[in-house]
Amino acid sequence: MSEIIKVKKGLVIKLQGVADRIVNEIHSTKYALKPTDFIGVFPKLVVKEGDQVKAGSPVFFDKYRENIQFSSPVSGTIVEIKRGAKRVLLEIRIEENGANEYVDFGAANPNSLNRDEVIEKLMKSGLWTCIRQRPYSVIANPDQTPKAIFVSGFDTGPLGIDYDFILHGKGFEFQAGLDALAKLSSDKVHLNLHASETKTKVLLNAKNVQINLFDGKHPASLVGTQIAALSPLNKGEIVWTINVQDVVTIGNLFLKGKYCAEKLVALAGSEVLKPLYFKAKMGVSIENFIANNMREGNLRFISGSPLTGSKIESNGYLGFYDQQFSVIPEGDHSQFIGWILPNLHKFSFYRSLFSWLTPNKSYRLDTNINGGKRAFVMTGQFEKIFPFDIYPMQLIKAILSRNIDLMENLGVYEIDAEDFALIEFISTSKVEIQSIVAEGLEYLRKEMS
Repeated sequence: MSEIIKVKKGLVIKLQGVADRIVNEIHSTKYALKPTDFIGVFPKLVVKEGDQVKAGSPVFFDKYRENIQFSSPVSGTIVEIKRGAKRVLLEIRIEENGANEYVDFGAANPNSLNRDEVIEKLMKSGLWTCIRQRPYSVIANPDQTPKAIFVSGFDTGPLGIDYDFILHGKGFEFQAGLDALAKLSSDKVHLNLHASETKTKVLLNAKNVQINLFDGKHPASLVGTQIAALSPLNKGEIVWTINVQDVVTIGNLFLKGKYCAEKLVALAGSEVLKPLYFKAKMGVSIENFIANNMREGNLRFISGSPLTGSKIESNGYLGFYDQQFSVIPEGDHSQFIGWILPNLHKFSFYRSLFSWLTPNKSYRLDTNINGGKRAFVMTGQFEKIFPFDIYPMQLIKAILSRNIDLMENLGVYEIDAEDFALIEFISTSKVEIQSIVAEGLEYLRKEMS
């Protein structure tokens, strides 16, 4: 185990409604695969409405990488194929039938397989899609070998999930997943933990990995921060990332030969009456879990974290890579001369409000951006919370100007949109910086390919 890596820059945002360590047994039959969750994928359907599928059955594949397929997380019926403008494929909705039928991919000990055999099993099951590549956060290319694989085992973000609770009793499956990942990298699988989480026995006892301890505020738990500290990316280099529960899913594939997509999902946020966890499968609908468990009012439903998640409807579905639903008030109001009032119930990075006097207070924040878009000017504030050895303002402006040479010189290959979530939160310009970064990376990916 390495020395503790201290992340000196960052920001803690404490929100009301952190999920209690309780599991709700409410069941849902509504699931969906959303091709929009996958960057750079052009989906080609292999099913139609009315078809019966098993857990692990292929639903669609990537038109330009036909070996990368996307599988149903449940057994049931394809009830709707939803398209948007220009017939863009948005959702493939599946109604679970309760039969719990699985495609049998065959159990195998990953330690007895070679790299190609591990990849083949992951590709056939559809679980290869759990592994993403940096830069660009696209699904990893099986024909390449990463210089390292990163797994973040803690969450410092607002309403962050408890990995110790999630992994309780799943140590065997988690280790099998790590053993499979170890076959894929030319170097190490990095399992990164928070220095204070000495109670997380499943994570601390993991084998066949390099365990690294981090200490600091958010974004210490983001893989981008961890990659920058342990294995910075240069042009032409790649690393792969995967979240903890997907490691368990991969472990189940090798132990049982099945695509067992069940995970613990947190339902959190100030507008949830009883924030807790529930058992579900990838792509579950939020509908049943919010029934009779919400405050009244206009609410924002989010798949993922309040900082980086995606807005969904009250009957929307969990994103493929997400592990929580967040519910906060919609920012549909304005406050007269709000900038001059004491505002004791608001949080601010700046000392214009009094939140700095109560660092341990939790807040009920809404989605209001508290102002309109303004000039995007140099303030020197972004550097106070951005832990990368990068000039964030200059990089954002290079992305806006589509200056590839300048983007590369300023470290664009090291970052992802989520790494700029805190900057977007404190920005006085009210600009959607994560969207700017995501669009810039997609532009770069297309130009460089």
